[in-house]
Amino acid sequence: MLIDGKWTEDWQPVQKADEKGRFVRQVSSFRNWITPDGSAGPTGRDGFKAEAGRYHLYVAYICPWASRTLMALKLKGLEDFISVTVVNPALGPQGWEFGGYEGADQDPLFGAKYLHEIYTHADATFTGRATVPVLWDKAQNVLVNNESADILRMLDTAFEHLAPSTFRLYPQSFAEQIDASNAEIYDSLNNGVYKAGFATSQEAYDEAVDGVFKMLDRLEERLTGDYLFGDSLTETDIRTFVTLIRFDAAYHGLFKCNRRQIADYPRLSAYMERILGLDGISSTVNMDHITRGYYGIKALNPTGIRPIGPKHIEEMLGRVGQ
Repeated sequence: MLIDGKWTEDWQPVQKADEKGRFVRQVSSFRNWITPDGSAGPTGRDGFKAEAGRYHLYVAYICPWASRTLMALKLKGLEDFISVTVVNPALGPQGWEFGGYEGADQDPLFGAKYLHEIYTHADATFTGRATVPVLWDKAQNVLVNNESADILRMLDTAFEHLAPSTFRLYPQSFAEQIDASNAEIYDSLNNGVYKAGFATSQEAYDEAVDGVFKMLDRLEERLTGDYLFGDSLTETDIRTFVTLIRFDAAYHGLFKCNRRQIADYPRLSAYMERILGLDGISSTVNMDHITRGYYGIKALNPTGIRPIGPKHIEEMLGRVGQ
């Protein structure tokens, strides 16, 4: 991680653990917002106006948090307005790296070798982990935001004057319910699989994996329409999908969430394929990057050997034309 702008130690999967061995995730540090007129958003300062070609997004296909933003970019039709760089899926001693793997890009802005160099361009004394996604302002040469939840909301509304869309990922009619569902799904499922995989005590693991499958059971029962809020896709569906699509390929085995697979849930399986089939979404799912990244975590898989399959995920990707 970075301490006062200097890389000081090899990347480690466990950011922090509490007294019972529970995985604790780092809080995002950059929380400015892009808005239609450049005024300040809910957090941070003003000065970030939605303009074509001004912003750049750094993502990793392996990372579900970064993939949320990539999905929103596709769904809202913003590919021509915000440029994207994909990092190498393998997390090395210095974290995310540029290039060196099929489908990974070189850094077009600074010629950086590692993502942590982008963070020190933003703050020469930054302390913390260099995470994706990163939303960068090329006009002011500053890091706007590295919190995927914020970026989802920005992409939903900030660029409407440039790329009008017919739907909202965060419709006000469901705002309260979306916020409540997001919090529950994040704690039990999105972050729950990580709490299970990176637990450092049996108690922490048991607690986390129980929460994962209780939430999956609840979601299976809840899905009576096409999406979690009926017939309209929202950001809650994006948040859920990014975990589901990685579950059988990575979390079931590597993170020991092996009570059941998503394939054992008929409604969740159909729901996952339904979202995968939406325009542009299959291009945000790179299963080679996903398995290369997760099974390359040496603390969990020292040999780096990747399992074959799962076949049903390969077949699903084939059906949507990937």
